[in-house]
Amino acid sequence: MGSHNPHPNRRVIVIGGGVIGLSIGWRLAKAGCAVSIYERDCAGRSASWAAAGMLAPLAEVHLEEKALLRLGSLSLEMYPEWTAALEADSGMSIGYRTEGTLIVGVDPDDARELEHLYESQQFLNLPCDWLTGAEAREIEPLLSPKITAAISSPNDHQVDNRLMVHALIAAYRNAGGDLHEIAPVEKIEIRGEKAYGVWVDGVLEDCDVIVLAAGCWSSEIEGLPRNAKPPLRPVKGQILSLQMKSGLNLQKVLRTTRATHPADVYLVPKHDGRLVVGATSEEMGFDTRLTAGGIFELLRGAWEAVPGVYDLPIVETWTGLRPGSRDNAPILGATAIENLVMATGHYRHGILLAPVTAREIASLVLTGKTSEIISPFQLSRFAH
Repeated sequence: MGSHNPHPNRRVIVIGGGVIGLSIGWRLAKAGCAVSIYERDCAGRSASWAAAGMLAPLAEVHLEEKALLRLGSLSLEMYPEWTAALEADSGMSIGYRTEGTLIVGVDPDDARELEHLYESQQFLNLPCDWLTGAEAREIEPLLSPKITAAISSPNDHQVDNRLMVHALIAAYRNAGGDLHEIAPVEKIEIRGEKAYGVWVDGVLEDCDVIVLAAGCWSSEIEGLPRNAKPPLRPVKGQILSLQMKSGLNLQKVLRTTRATHPADVYLVPKHDGRLVVGATSEEMGFDTRLTAGGIFELLRGAWEAVPGVYDLPIVETWTGLRPGSRDNAPILGATAIENLVMATGHYRHGILLAPVTAREIASLVLTGKTSEIISPFQLSRFAH
């Protein structure tokens, strides 16, 4: 950021209209900035739409990712208040649910995997309980009799990410933000280590600050010098949804931990009766095709945990591209280019990290200062 004194009535261009871009835009528009979001497609229809909406910093925890766990836990703590503000500003529900998560193991090998996860959670003083298979079935009777062990993670919540997209668009527009859809940014205008604006449809749109929040397309945009190009790749996820019915209604989010399988699966029940089952994790570039093998593995994983899914109708199948950075952590904050800020690379955590990302990036835009919460996630960490 420049050394000049930032002020609220700044002109900000956000590149990318997913959950991250919309959340930042909403926050800045409310603070009095003139915000324009440019989205290459329809707002919120890429990774944000494809997600399952789990808010689970603990279920995917790795001991070496302390800063990321802290960021995720902070964002999870913000969720109730953030949800209330978003629902008030949009007049819409985002399906925030607090039933918690069960992480289950189907066979003895899985139980050993679960033990490792549980030890990590205990080491970090995270609230969770070890359950036998029988105890897990008391909580969630639809679980397979083969389930040998489970971890209950009561603080891992969920939202309906598609409702959240609609709410963010409404709240952002209600706050006075401009949203340009099917408006790909052709180039970022950078002269002498300073960003001046973006080229859209052959026209230079100038601004005081650019926030790059274009997910896995962030590094594809022209005009970025090498020292400001985020090292991102698309990671494909195939997902499907089933229609639950009476007697086959899950309450909690379920995740499997499989020692021998290609992928763990999660089953996420939604208020409208859908059961979202995901997700593969494939390094296939920008390929978004569904495959027989991907869908087969998801259905097999779901059926092994909850045999009753066998009889449920398939409602929808889809794919999404998660933006993965070189270390799979987000890229947040100022860059070597004055007036160019990054908010991208959220990988599997975009929905979870939206509240904290919006707060911290908006604060950076308004004050010019990077908080210590996001300083570990700056682009400069890849310079070496």
